[in-house]
Amino acid sequence: MKVQSLAAELGSTTYPGRGIVVGRTADGKNAVIAYFIMGRSANSRNRIFVKYGEGIRTEAFDPAKLEDPSLIIYAPVRIREGCTIVTNGDQTDTIFDEMGNGKTFEEALRTREFEPDEPNYTPRISAILNTVRGKYDYAMSILKSNNGDPSQCNRYTFTYDNPKAGEGHFIHTYMGDGSPLPSFEGEPTLVDIPDDIDDFTNLVWDNLNEDNKVSLFTRFINIADGTYETRIINKNK
Repeated sequence: MKVQSLAAELGSTTYPGRGIVVGRTADGKNAVIAYFIMGRSANSRNRIFVKYGEGIRTEAFDPAKLEDPSLIIYAPVRIREGCTIVTNGDQTDTIFDEMGNGKTFEEALRTREFEPDEPNYTPRISAILNTVRGKYDYAMSILKSNNGDPSQCNRYTFTYDNPKAGEGHFIHTYMGDGSPLPSFEGEPTLVDIPDDIDDFTNLVWDNLNEDNKVSLFTRFINIADGTYETRIINKNK
């Protein structure tokens, strides 16, 4: 698979929806995460990212304008025993809780399906990064309807051992705008990853559609000692 430009992939559609990028810096030292949310409706756009423990959660920017919170208020990022969990919904909590019961990432997601937002049936996308004891691997998952048929949930898990420096994978909920919104297809896209967290953050944010982007979280985790740097950008200020 050819490495694609992350900037080009981000800018290739006006509405990739919610997206996760996971990878490794070109110098090999850091595990990399980006998670972004976008919105077309006023309710979806009325959000910000805030710190939540070692992770983040979404909040309403203007609580008075909050409508249905069920699919837009959740904790996208949580940490459990050296593992960083990042998802586009409340399945973050499912993975976190089930890991505490001895279940794996994939086993935890067996209890969940795509979102019940007919007619889109938005995929649930998830990732987990393991940076324990100076080693690094990650996995990504997508749960989606069967070509828009909600009677069947298709489940895909992709695992990456000893990720290559300077590379990562990008998965998002939609292939582009539409009605209904077309679900992501194929395996996560192989993309390039820079060394600097601010360069990475700006690359992601600047290449998302200006009208639809809402919030962005990025993190670099030092693989050797587990320390990390985080950036959060909210369009609502």
